[in-house]
Amino acid sequence: MPPDPEAVHDLPAARPLGNTVAVGELARELADVCAAAVHPDEIAAVLEADGLTSEQISGRYGLRDSFELAAELYDRVPRGHPEPPPAPDPWQVKPGLVLLRSLVFTLPGLGYTLGAPLMSGARGPGGLPQGTASLVAAALTAWAWNQGLAHRAYLRLASGGRAAAGRCLRTGAPLGGLLATAAALAPGGPAGTVAFAVGQALYLSAATVLLVLGRERLLLYTLLPVAGGGAAALVTEPPRALAAGLLLATLAGVLAASSYQCVLAWREKGTAGTATPSPLASLPYGLFGLGCGVLTAVAALGDVVRHGSDAVPAGPAVIALTLSMGAAEWLLYRFRSRALAALGRTVTIGGLLARIARVLGGCLAAYLAALAVLALATGAVWPDGPSPTVLRIAGLLALGAVLWTGLLLQAYGVAWPPALLCLSAGAAEAAALAARLPSPATVQLVVCAGTTAALVAAATALLGRITAHR
Repeated sequence: MPPDPEAVHDLPAARPLGNTVAVGELARELADVCAAAVHPDEIAAVLEADGLTSEQISGRYGLRDSFELAAELYDRVPRGHPEPPPAPDPWQVKPGLVLLRSLVFTLPGLGYTLGAPLMSGARGPGGLPQGTASLVAAALTAWAWNQGLAHRAYLRLASGGRAAAGRCLRTGAPLGGLLATAAALAPGGPAGTVAFAVGQALYLSAATVLLVLGRERLLLYTLLPVAGGGAAALVTEPPRALAAGLLLATLAGVLAASSYQCVLAWREKGTAGTATPSPLASLPYGLFGLGCGVLTAVAALGDVVRHGSDAVPAGPAVIALTLSMGAAEWLLYRFRSRALAALGRTVTIGGLLARIARVLGGCLAAYLAALAVLALATGAVWPDGPSPTVLRIAGLLALGAVLWTGLLLQAYGVAWPPALLCLSAGAAEAAALAARLPSPATVQLVVCAGTTAALVAAATALLGRITAHR
């Protein structure tokens, strides 16, 4: 049966073929544009932008206008939308900065070596040297205050620039130094030990200013007197006057540098009209610092308190922890970088949770490996100290896992769980020490292992959410 003439007229008109050779050549020239186009009109816009008129298109390609030519090009070239370029990784960190921060965290420990002859005295209650209470009280107060102050200053830095951070530090750092000084003076003790504790309190406040303002290199320069004197003290005992002079030179340098940098910062122009963060937002960070300080103090002095003056303070453990802080910080950046990459490669919630758990396990294992190497190294070179036992190293690794996992949660703005867990762990170890349980190292291993398990579970659950990485 012949077709209905009216039905034939209703069909769309076929597009002219045009000059197929010329159209093919143009398709090859514009292959990238045509492949990426999602509609022929995009190609038409490019043709018109190139200045092709309808007369040129008709004469050269045998088609009526740019839209007809664009449709022909769109049909000829297969779709091939290019992958977007990889987004820049905001969590890359230079190895030199990690090494620099490791040094400024570690070198102050040489001050104890340099100042040890100035703090010599009789043993007090519990087998500890007299004045130890002043040192511990000042350190705990300074750690708690400066952790909270640093967090608040970083918030001000983000919201109002260096001027806002400078104003925060201008008030907070001296107040923290006064509080830690009062804590050092309250227990009393030999004049040399109390003076060292006061200097420690002032140094920690000033160092916080320089670290928040990104002046690690300047802080390193101020530590050169203590670094040189402390290294020499490992070999031979310097004259007391020289030791005191080097300690005072470092303290004066860091106080002057922090004061100057603070003044420079708050004189800079800041962002007007920014909201001031509530001080309560920094409270859990201070409590976390207090809990970590208690755990570290018990790890260093627990054996002496429990077993008396015959036991040796665990100096290598504290030195290894401070040395490991550079690696810990680098691995925090590494975790955030790999977590962001995992987020980009994952299409399901369960898949993201599994990837985050693997990244967390790998970074934590890398940190503990670095800490174990440092513990063995410091134990081997520590003067007149016993070699670290397996139990002591295991307890130190458990403590390091608590610190690193807590810092990881804080880096994502999760502050209260690590604060409460670390405070609870510190209180449990202190209570066990007061109850005179036989092995502080065993208590440390059990308590810190349990705390680590809770922190890892919290980190996996919280950081396995997509919203945590925005």
